Amino acid sequence: MAKIRCVVERITYQNPENGYSVLKCRVKDYSDLVPVVGNLLDANVGSVLLVEGNWKVDAKYGRQFVAENWEETLPATVYGMEKYLGSGLIKGVGPKFAKKIVQRFGVDTFTVIEDNVELLIEVEGIGNKRIQMIAESWLKQKEVKNIMLFLQEHQVSTSFAAKIYKQYGNDSIPVMKENPYRLADDIWGIGFKTADQIAEKLGFGKESYVRLRSGLMYTLSELSNDGHVYAEKRQLIDAAVKLLEASEGTVAATMDDMLKKNELIPERDLVKRNEDGEQVDPVYLPSFYYAEIGVAAKLKKLAASPAGDKLYTKLAQARQESGDANLSVDIAAVEKKTGMEYDDIQADAIKRSAMAKVMVLTGGPGTGKTTTTHGIISVYKAFGLKILCAAPTGRAAKRMTEATGLEAKTIHRLLECKPPEGYQKNEDNPLEGDVLIVDECSMIDIILMNSLLKAIPPSMRLVLVGDIDQLPSVGAGNVLRDVIDSGVFPVVRLTKIFRQAQTSRIIMNAHRINEGRMPEINNGRESDFFFMENEDAEAVVPQIVKLVKENLPGYYGVASNQIQVLTPMQRGVVGATNLNLALQEALNPAEKEVFLRGRGKVMMPKECLRRSGFAYREGDKVMQIKNNYDKEVFNGDIGIIESVTETDRSLSVNFDGRSIEYDVTELDELVHAYATTIHKAQGSEYPIVVMPVLMNHYIMLQRNLIYTGITRAKKVLVMIGTKKALSYAVKNVTVTKRNTMLRERLIGV
Repeated sequence: MAKIRCVVERITYQNPENGYSVLKCRVKDYSDLVPVVGNLLDANVGSVLLVEGNWKVDAKYGRQFVAENWEETLPATVYGMEKYLGSGLIKGVGPKFAKKIVQRFGVDTFTVIEDNVELLIEVEGIGNKRIQMIAESWLKQKEVKNIMLFLQEHQVSTSFAAKIYKQYGNDSIPVMKENPYRLADDIWGIGFKTADQIAEKLGFGKESYVRLRSGLMYTLSELSNDGHVYAEKRQLIDAAVKLLEASEGTVAATMDDMLKKNELIPERDLVKRNEDGEQVDPVYLPSFYYAEIGVAAKLKKLAASPAGDKLYTKLAQARQESGDANLSVDIAAVEKKTGMEYDDIQADAIKRSAMAKVMVLTGGPGTGKTTTTHGIISVYKAFGLKILCAAPTGRAAKRMTEATGLEAKTIHRLLECKPPEGYQKNEDNPLEGDVLIVDECSMIDIILMNSLLKAIPPSMRLVLVGDIDQLPSVGAGNVLRDVIDSGVFPVVRLTKIFRQAQTSRIIMNAHRINEGRMPEINNGRESDFFFMENEDAEAVVPQIVKLVKENLPGYYGVASNQIQVLTPMQRGVVGATNLNLALQEALNPAEKEVFLRGRGKVMMPKECLRRSGFAYREGDKVMQIKNNYDKEVFNGDIGIIESVTETDRSLSVNFDGRSIEYDVTELDELVHAYATTIHKAQGSEYPIVVMPVLMNHYIMLQRNLIYTGITRAKKVLVMIGTKKALSYAVKNVTVTKRNTMLRERLIGV
């Protein structure tokens, strides 16, 4: 094999899924840039690489160097030093300062930064504050490089190096050598498989205890990602044996030891049977076990405790004196006060709310959930109750505020989340108020529900509002459905579609789909629901781009960023990842037009940060994909990148008026959101939704998924695909069953 030393000038292509990259590099004795191809995902512009591989002549792309192995080195030439410093790897130094520093110190540049950084004061424009920033960044970069070299030696992607350093600092390499499986436990984004790769290279055996323990934890964690609160013992052993390629005996012995140490918890009180009537043995991660028993106990205690407000005490007294156990508020008086007319089911919900401690209000679009909630709020207000409102996401909370006129907070903000301590509102410091109304409850998982219930005092009322036919929570559990199915609490299901809602084909088609019938797709100028036939997935992508960029903004007079593309899957031609690349290129290209004195209008590249093959530019629409309690941004929050600073390797995202800073190493928490999966869109509404539905998505095509997607559209829905795929989805009601025992715990069987 041949070896070349090169400086990365630009990154032409990167595939974040398999790491395949095409780099254009400056190589000594070659006048033109040399294309270097291979698994080079973690190389940055300005990096100096020592690459081992072979030359190849590609029929289409010409002469290339195909990389087999590579390592990053510090540049030795003045040119390389300038390129390295100006690449953005070192905070405080961009191309301008890199040039000045290298001009002043030449080949001694790195020695000065390493040993006498204070000498940088001699460079015009560099002050003490910037010197401090450069020194800290250089030291950090040096340590991260050591970790990268360690990972490279063990054939593991070096993209995790910065995260590992952030978690363990200078202890990073000792930690990895002692127990690499800690990485999977401690660092978001690093899974068991990566830790296992390192462990294998370090000589950890296939049946070592730390490996088997980590594999079992990983298996349970993966099941929770599919919505399961627990695993059946047999299911857990079989899945772990397959993952670990270890003997069933050693896996079972490890699990028994973990059960003894309470690292895993068995079900001790209730008997669980599968669909065949056979008894199963549930095994939980401790956090899920205590969350599930906590939710059940707290809901039952809350329902059994009297409310402390005036409405409850007066009505209880009136019922006792009259002997009428059904005595409630006067609906005619409520209608007069609100100016609304309620049907029998809505009236029943308002009457029940007067005495209920815990109740559920559910129904599809157009059935009057908001109207009924208004009626309930009106009753509570008339008796002076202090009302708190909350929803799982920022967008859902904003919609709730607009609908009710009351301030609604996200559940995280209501509970005053302050890392690293956690939620400030809890049993010792409960919420203050008489009633809590929570919207979009189908989105709440078992962990969040437990945290919420901890903060609700026994005297408070709880009203849960949600659409039970939507997708269940992204996190583990099926809380709203389990609460309804238990039959323990009053549940009102609204079914009548109101007259004004009947004019919306979006609403009528959502209900048709929910009933297992095909939607009406004959279009029409006055319709708000359109179906465009196209079975060619490749052709659907440019069609969606044209709709979002030109057709829909032109016809409806809305900005492109008000149009949301929702798709069933993340991967594939019409998956969110590929659609985002196409939409970003069309709506926020890499260059912008600027006016330069003496040159007029010219095209200039926008400032940009790259991570895992994706480019983040000012103006990009992005979504947070993990709960970040430090930044107070949560999974599903959507924002716009308002500034990018290549010099500092950071960017700022505006989330509903709040500017949040991100370092380049944190960008794996953000994904582009021109297109997003339907799962990620839960709790949000958009003026216009464009939704591809093709057989490419058949794995995900289910009735509740399509129903959820359609009901995200407020004014217009455009569906693109085939009638076959739509029909398949409408008929497919095989919703994946989730392992949960909340219903049984509530019933007490």
